[in-house]
Amino acid sequence: MSGGTARDSRIPADPHDVLAMVFARPRQAMTAATAMLADGRGPYETSIAHQAIGILRREFGDLDAAIRELRQAVRLARRSGSPDREADVLATLGIALLQHGRTRPGLSALDTAAALAGGTTRARVLFRRAGARWILGRHGEALDDLEIAAPALLGAGDTVWAARALTLRGHVRLARGSVALADEDFRVAQRMFATTSQEHDSVVAIQNRGVVAFRAGDLPAALDLLDEADRGFQALGTPMFDLAADRCAVLLAAGLARDALEQADGALGHLARLRGQATMRAELLLIAARAALLAGDPGTARARAGEARALFAGQRRAWWAAHAQLILIQTALTEATAPIGRTAGGGAVSGSSAGQSDGGMGSGGGVVSARSLGEAGRLAARLATLGSPEVWQAHLLAGRTALVLGRAREADHHLAEAARARHRGPATARAGGWLAEALRAAAAGRPRRLLYACRAGLALIEEHRLAFGSSELRALATAHGAELVTLAQRHWLRAGRPRHLLAWTERWRATSLEVPPVRPPDDHWLLAQLAALRETDHLLGRARSEGSSSAATLERDRDRLEARVRAATLRVRGAGARDDDPGPGGRRLLAAIGGGRLVELVVVDGVLYALLCGDGRVRRFTVGPAAAAVTEIEFARSRLRRLAYQDRTAPQELARLGARLERALLGPVATRLGNERQSGGPLVVVPPSTLHGAPWGLLPALRRRAFSVAPSAAAWLRARTAVPPADGGVVLVRGPGVANADGEVRSIAELYAEAAGPATVLADGSATAQGVLAAIDGCRLAHLAAHGTFRADSPLFSSLLLDDGPLTVYDLERLRRAPYRLVLSSCDSGQVAAVGADEVLGPATALLRLGTAGIVASVVPVNDEAAVPVMVALHDGLRRGLSLAEALCAARGDDVSFIAIGAG
Repeated sequence: MSGGTARDSRIPADPHDVLAMVFARPRQAMTAATAMLADGRGPYETSIAHQAIGILRREFGDLDAAIRELRQAVRLARRSGSPDREADVLATLGIALLQHGRTRPGLSALDTAAALAGGTTRARVLFRRAGARWILGRHGEALDDLEIAAPALLGAGDTVWAARALTLRGHVRLARGSVALADEDFRVAQRMFATTSQEHDSVVAIQNRGVVAFRAGDLPAALDLLDEADRGFQALGTPMFDLAADRCAVLLAAGLARDALEQADGALGHLARLRGQATMRAELLLIAARAALLAGDPGTARARAGEARALFAGQRRAWWAAHAQLILIQTALTEATAPIGRTAGGGAVSGSSAGQSDGGMGSGGGVVSARSLGEAGRLAARLATLGSPEVWQAHLLAGRTALVLGRAREADHHLAEAARARHRGPATARAGGWLAEALRAAAAGRPRRLLYACRAGLALIEEHRLAFGSSELRALATAHGAELVTLAQRHWLRAGRPRHLLAWTERWRATSLEVPPVRPPDDHWLLAQLAALRETDHLLGRARSEGSSSAATLERDRDRLEARVRAATLRVRGAGARDDDPGPGGRRLLAAIGGGRLVELVVVDGVLYALLCGDGRVRRFTVGPAAAAVTEIEFARSRLRRLAYQDRTAPQELARLGARLERALLGPVATRLGNERQSGGPLVVVPPSTLHGAPWGLLPALRRRAFSVAPSAAAWLRARTAVPPADGGVVLVRGPGVANADGEVRSIAELYAEAAGPATVLADGSATAQGVLAAIDGCRLAHLAAHGTFRADSPLFSSLLLDDGPLTVYDLERLRRAPYRLVLSSCDSGQVAAVGADEVLGPATALLRLGTAGIVASVVPVNDEAAVPVMVALHDGLRRGLSLAEALCAARGDDVSFIAIGAG
């Protein structure tokens, strides 16, 4: 071409614009920088190109390649003769070296850059040095640099860098516990980024708002914002490992420790494949350690925290190393003491305050020594010097250790320091402060102060969990209050006051059922995801039965859809209020029981107690070790699984199984239940969440009795007052592939055909999720004969198989009105998962929360052929006006699979 060489359109007119494009349009920036290198520019512009590529390599995790590019950029900048150019690249190199774990040369490069630069360039260098100091946990020094850099950048009209400086200052303030000031910095920065083309920084602003929402205790908002940020980074093609760390922290606060551990380990694996930042690896290891500890895996916690501490020490990151040490000490105390529980601060719960002056042996088998007390005390002092908001956790650890060692004065000092947290911070941290105050009061023998602290702490946790619309999160959040309840229970147990023990047990049992249900929004996206999940599961079942190679792909698709549905429901906000129901109350409960019996089973410090309510009294009995009860339940369930598939059940074996189980579950109470003629009232069993899976119909004392099982006394009282609908009908559903279900549904339909109104029958293609939900919404009685699947790993995905796929608990939660009564004739349909402090999740509890009065379901596998006459006789009893428990008792014969749940 005549007249000179044509300019490459990929290269901006001002070469500096390539650096501005790095975070705004990373792909375009890489193209422009590569074109500049191919264009044979001079050392100044070539330095810019290598710097841009170096930043992009750093952000995508390849630090070795990034450092090579940046060293070349420094050499070219030096050749160009521009001190500001050299200083700018040196600062970028310093950050990359620091992220690689090479702290000393990284800080040296940043110090050299600060000495070389002047004007606006120096302000940018100081900003980056502040970032390095923040990474190292030197928050005071970081603020010193930012107090110079931020005003200088604002004064120069450098909007992008000024906004970045405010963003960094927000992070430093967050690390020092100043949430409100951090929020203001992030909001101002977001408004400034909105006036620029910096797409990456704009998404980072969304991420930062999520972090603030998390620190303020608004976890649904935090999850929502972090998910929005994740979508933004994916669109830009930028992997953000600090976003993974932020999401893990939110999941931990929500009680989803296993989810957090899986995400942290996944991010660590991805980071390793990219040979990514050593600084980020250390941070992810720390969050993985915290997740493992809260998930009850101290071995993994110790390994992750130990590696993190070594990396932090090598990187000269004292603030971070101290927090890794905190996890290590928490893990050591968890392994050395028993019983183990969860606290609001994530530490272990010591069930004993006895010990020796120089060392104590925890019942978990480890040793708690004066050395461990000294380590915890020194760590508390170190965290205080570093300005950590988690200093109270170290004091709580030291206080616990001193209690085990019998050092009352030291315990009181540390617990008093930890108790200061009750006046500030998010609800869970303040609840942790009240826990410290309760432990202090218990050690000092001050029961009034103990109970006051327990009430105050539980009130804060209640405030925290009311923010959740997700029933899963509400249930999990109760774990924060488990030890507070145990302290109160232990006090009333020793005081010999069974009514008060009952009241405190009910205070924190199945409380997620007391909160008004929050139904997921009727948005088309979520409905489409649920429909796609049903279709995928339906196709997966067919592929597996045919041995198709597509099964693996379909399984991955199902997992992806489940993750989407769960993530959407976790973000639903709570109503922020509880029902006006004041709870069971001793008098109210006893009046409702009358001459009947309610047995509330309670576990305190590993021992199972039975509180027998009736005839105006509450009496306490010691049953035995709770672990023995769990063992007997598992043994009985395994035997019943085998017997379910035999033609004839051996009565003698059932009798032996029942007698063993009764001794472990009811002990001396079994002979005090009276008989139906004597009692003249209901018989109700209220087990803790860990014992709900028992086949209660197997127990001799219950075998021929009309009884019901309830998650809590309060839940039974609410179910008892439910009013049947005036216009509701009977709905019978037959799912696909259920042996004998056709005869079962037809026989039951004939019963109701003789009555005034025939039943609605859904089968042979009409039993779809949409059709069934529409039919049972607000009905008087629903009977579902469909294959059931209980998901212990994710109980809200437990399902009933319909013609178009599985109907999950997530689907049931969308009902406007739950059916008044429900019969589930499939195997394990009454199974629930124990979560949180003493919560249960499953199909039955979901419907109780929505207003169902009573449910008949199985807690073990069902013999399909033998179940048909039981179900027909059950409906015959209901048609004649019996309650669910009475009708089941009259119908069951030798069957022990089904139980009545609730009070219908």
